[in-house]
Amino acid sequence: MGHHHTECSCCGHGCCATRKEFFPRGKTAIISGGVLFVAALLFPAGYVSKALFVAAYAACGAGVLVKAASNILHKDFLDENFLMALATLGAFALGEYPEAAAVMLFYQIGEQCLDWAVNRSRRSVRALLDLQPQTVRVLRENQWKEVPAQAVQAGETFLVKPGERIPLDGLVLKGTAMADASALTGESLPVPAEENKELPAGAIVLDGALEMRALRPYAASAVAKILELVENAQSKKTPAERFITRFARIYTPAVVFAALLTAFLPPLLFPSAKLSVWGYRALIFLVISCPCALVLSVPLGFFGGIGAAARRGVLMKGSGGLEALAKGAVMVFDKTGTLTEGRFEVSGIYPAAGFDPQRLLELAAYAESTSNHPLAQAVCRAYGREINRARLGRSTETSGRGVSAEVDGMSVRAGTPEFAGAAQTPSAQIPHAAAVFVSVDGKYAGALSLSDRVKEDAVAAVKELKKQGFGKIVILTGDRPAAAAAAAQKTGVDEFYASLLPQDKLEIVERLMRQKPAGRTLLFAGDGINDAPVLARADAGIAMGALGSDAAIESADIVLTDDKPSKIPQAVRLSRFTLGVVKQNIMFSLAVKAAVMALGLLGEATLWEAVFADVGVSVLAVLNSLRPLAYKK
Repeated sequence: MGHHHTECSCCGHGCCATRKEFFPRGKTAIISGGVLFVAALLFPAGYVSKALFVAAYAACGAGVLVKAASNILHKDFLDENFLMALATLGAFALGEYPEAAAVMLFYQIGEQCLDWAVNRSRRSVRALLDLQPQTVRVLRENQWKEVPAQAVQAGETFLVKPGERIPLDGLVLKGTAMADASALTGESLPVPAEENKELPAGAIVLDGALEMRALRPYAASAVAKILELVENAQSKKTPAERFITRFARIYTPAVVFAALLTAFLPPLLFPSAKLSVWGYRALIFLVISCPCALVLSVPLGFFGGIGAAARRGVLMKGSGGLEALAKGAVMVFDKTGTLTEGRFEVSGIYPAAGFDPQRLLELAAYAESTSNHPLAQAVCRAYGREINRARLGRSTETSGRGVSAEVDGMSVRAGTPEFAGAAQTPSAQIPHAAAVFVSVDGKYAGALSLSDRVKEDAVAAVKELKKQGFGKIVILTGDRPAAAAAAAQKTGVDEFYASLLPQDKLEIVERLMRQKPAGRTLLFAGDGINDAPVLARADAGIAMGALGSDAAIESADIVLTDDKPSKIPQAVRLSRFTLGVVKQNIMFSLAVKAAVMALGLLGEATLWEAVFADVGVSVLAVLNSLRPLAYKK
């Protein structure tokens, strides 16, 4: 299937996609048309003057006329080209040569301004394409070979020199440097790159060379996902965009019909009404009526917001997510990996009488060293020393309960209170949500409390969302009630629901959606595979992109590249600003057009004023659409 050129439903020249024309518009047309127009004004009225006006008109308007004729042949002619051609040729028929030429000249100048504005907005997102690597230095047959990025397999070793972008998601094998990942995460501070550190594709190595191992092929890298999201973002339309497209398709034929009535009805009904007067007013009506400012500036406004968000590490799959963010009233968070770091750490050691705290930790770590459970791994990390396997005897793990092992000839059990023989010990003494109880030779030895640390910016994120008018903020988690309560208390959310299965989360979200205020939205942020159904069901699903599962990222409307909850209120603020800009464009365009149409029908506006109003409104609306790109707060 070949490439095709997408066109704007109002103007037909693809202002909302790539702008291509039969005739090159721009400086050449404007300069040649402008020179001929000035020359025509300098000549006294007569045939030479008229000929120069026609030449100026042809220099500026040839592309418009050819496009209008082509569209008529394709039976799709109710667009801006048709309206401009009809109005200017009508002006010639009425003997208004200067106005016909001026209309086309000003139209070309306006189009140049629009082109500049459209390209300015696209440049911000196009800058992301600079993240895409062309070639990679890969170690093959003991030599560094330059190969295309797409040809590198996971597991291969590649080299990145100072000042270069990291071409693939990789693990540092050799070398140290500072890396700038701001293009991906929106974070301005460079991050240290050292051995065993994972770095995303697209980050720039500032100093020092790094030998790295490719963790995944290019197509699955962070930068490839960003590019895919941004490229696909434009194809998903918001209700506002769909309304404008439908509006233009109904509005344009209605305008042509109204112009015909304006031209012919008064002369038919009133003998004193002249066809030349009412015909001229109908032409003014046609020029000012084109809805190009709306159809161009509304998608461009959303595109500017999407581009500005991408620069801050918030990737939106379409402008629907942006509009849903702006209307948010209920915020629902998953807990583990979203509000918390998803990584347990030992937060307290509580030995029984007669047991040394360090000895308790050592015995627990030896027993747990044979398990892959997150709590077991946290205990081993807290011990921080190498496990001497010679000290270990037989060990068995009982799923969901704990591990029993021989350590230095002693029988050590680590796990639940019942498993460790500590059922009589009041676990309320352990002040955290998770704990590992330990017994040695059947005697209770103490317990280690563990906690999943709340992310540094989670508290500030919740506070900011409340300031922004979110009436309800909720945690939904599969974790135990004690863990959920601890996270809820630290972050200041309104409600929490614990011990939930994926279908339970979905049920609660459905209920919250029924309770939300009319016209407002529910946002859900999560990172796990079990969050995918809820991410898809919410008005806007927000996935934690750095740690999140592929299923979560696939289901979400918005992806945060660095997993920081504080990015959510930032994105809400930017979305509300962008939606405000879009509404301003709609109201401003309709108000100016209505005013000039009314003046035209009353005979108080000329074709010159009509084209100034039409092109001027388009340019101002498009320039206004660029404001989200410069948004600083």
